[in-house]
Amino acid sequence: MSESTFTFRVDESLKTEFATAAKARDRSGAQLLRDFMREFVQQQQEAAAHDAWFRRQVQIGLDSANAGNLIPADEVESRFVAKRTATRRRLEASE
Repeated sequence: MSESTFTFRVDESLKTEFATAAKARDRSGAQLLRDFMREFVQQQQEAAAHDAWFRRQVQIGLDSANAGNLIPADEVESRFVAKRTATRRRLEASE
């Protein structure tokens, strides 16, 4: 892996405080900044992957609904009434 230099401006007091905090953790500021950059890139990749997954799931749902694969609202409500009733019974039995 080739390396390159990344230069940016920062307030002197922030730089000093950061260097002090890094030293307290036996790390250099550069090491911490590389760690932060890797973590940020990973978070962005994970967010993009989740977004792509979510969009696929929404499209699957839309395609299914457009194909007529729907459950009437009253049927959904009756299923969840039964689930809520069963949950309440389990809770009451455990008391």
